[in-house]
Amino acid sequence: MHNLAIIPARGGSKRIPHKNIKDFLGKPIIAYSIEAALKSGLFDEIMVSTDDEKIAEVAKKYGAEVPFLRSKKNSDDFATTVDVLLEVIEQYEQIGKYYHEACCIYSTAPFISPERLKQGFQKLLTEKRSSVFSVVPFSYPIWRGVRKNVDGKFQMVWPTNLNKRSQDLDEIYHDTGQWYWFSVDNFKKNKTIFSDNSSAIILDPMEVQDIDTINDWKIAEFKYEYLQSTK
Repeated sequence: MHNLAIIPARGGSKRIPHKNIKDFLGKPIIAYSIEAALKSGLFDEIMVSTDDEKIAEVAKKYGAEVPFLRSKKNSDDFATTVDVLLEVIEQYEQIGKYYHEACCIYSTAPFISPERLKQGFQKLLTEKRSSVFSVVPFSYPIWRGVRKNVDGKFQMVWPTNLNKRSQDLDEIYHDTGQWYWFSVDNFKKNKTIFSDNSSAIILDPMEVQDIDTINDWKIAEFKYEYLQSTK
């Protein structure tokens, strides 16, 4: 297969301290990402890119590899996901390990499932895409969005849509922040995950929860328990 799973997990989370290894319904949240990758059977290696020894310890406990720690320059608040992925790929190639495809799997995404990872991988291969990721529809048409001006007034971003019915407006999606399959050669060349040859798997809103605050965390736990109860 020659597939690599890369799970970025920096240690310096500020809004939710120790976010990547915080307990989520009985185990560290990063464990869900590692276990989904393992159960998918898609990867030759599943690695965690971290600068934190404690995260590395937890990652290894749940079956991931941590062959090296992340560099200092890619461990601050300004390092991008692309920077981290390029560093990992370069480090592997320096020890003679080359991969055809890779998947960036975020460490705080407990809704990731082996089935969705498989769907994304198949789409990447069969449609010959440069990348495939997961998306979810915006809950309300963004075309009817309003913005707050400096004087405190609210105005429509696109006033021409004021009298249009919501069902007549195009459905718009946003990235779920869960996983991103990509061709390694294409990624190294263009240094971006998104391109004009990207595609996506559409998820149900119940499978998605951005986790930036404690309230987000509680909502994610509620959704997760509900999904488990319906299986």
